[in-house]
Amino acid sequence: MCSSKDTTAVDWTAVGRRIREIRGLHVSQTEFASQIGVSQGQLSRYEQGQSEVGAEVLLRLCRTSGKTIEWLLTGGDKLRMRK
Repeated sequence: MCSSKDTTAVDWTAVGRRIREIRGLHVSQTEFASQIGVSQGQLSRYEQGQSEVGAEVLLRLCRTSGKTIEWLLTGGDKLRMRK
């Protein structure tokens, strides 16, 4: 449950860094974009924090990585959903 202390603003630049972390060093943007169903250009915009990530893509990222949506959006709660 969210408390009144929670802020609603999402730092999309930080989200982009976490997406880049999920992609890893040995996977190209083109390959990873294909895995999550977006274009390479769109993935680049996500990673640079230039575009907000929609719900469907967030779910695909979580399912691909095992990370939670909360971790993707805030950097907190690094518990894995499942392998």
